[in-house]
Amino acid sequence: MGTVTTTAVTCLLVGAALAGCGAGGNGEEKSAGDILDEANATMRKLRSVTVEISNRTPDGSVTNRLVTDLDSRCRSKTTWAGGSALEQIRLGGTDYVRPNRAYLQKWKKDPGVAGEQKLWVKTPVDPAGTGGDDLASCERPFDSFGTAKKGGASRVGDTEALEVIVTDKADKEGTYTFYVAAEGKPYLLKTVYKSAAQQTTTSFSGFDAPLDIQAPKPAEVLSVPGGSR
Repeated sequence: MGTVTTTAVTCLLVGAALAGCGAGGNGEEKSAGDILDEANATMRKLRSVTVEISNRTPDGSVTNRLVTDLDSRCRSKTTWAGGSALEQIRLGGTDYVRPNRAYLQKWKKDPGVAGEQKLWVKTPVDPAGTGGDDLASCERPFDSFGTAKKGGASRVGDTEALEVIVTDKADKEGTYTFYVAAEGKPYLLKTVYKSAAQQTTTSFSGFDAPLDIQAPKPAEVLSVPGGSR
């Protein structure tokens, strides 16, 4: 019977993703940077994903749920503290946008809005994509940055995960914690950003799930001449 090495036993006990086993069969552990690079590469190959973001600051909170093909088709809903909300469907070069009553009253300074908004506004996508109109992009960058070090073993829902902690010179007050799946494909399951004034949690799910993103019914759409909002 062959000798069972200590490295092989470690792989069996803690899993290849955690121990970094199986990379070339040499038993070398993956670095924190390698783990994060592999997770980002896996995410870039996805055909669809659901992204849920929760951001808290002293000024309030905002949440966003985005279902996207990571290219040009997505559906998004952003909700602010106080109940204002903005829905968006993006299909190629066209946006369909539907603010609720609270959004119009607060952000558009229109206190005269009494009924709930049911119509979608059809407008061309702004090529500049500055984000100043509260609209989401279907694309997401999955790029590594800063200095990475390993954290501990963790769980995200029912999935075993490995923490990777990242600091960046460009943001000396903030810390990023990435949770990478330690079983199956190395998906990025969650990221948490913390600073003295802000906490942002981003969760990922629905990896390569079928997408059903359709334009609203014609009777529910109001076209804006010239693309103005």
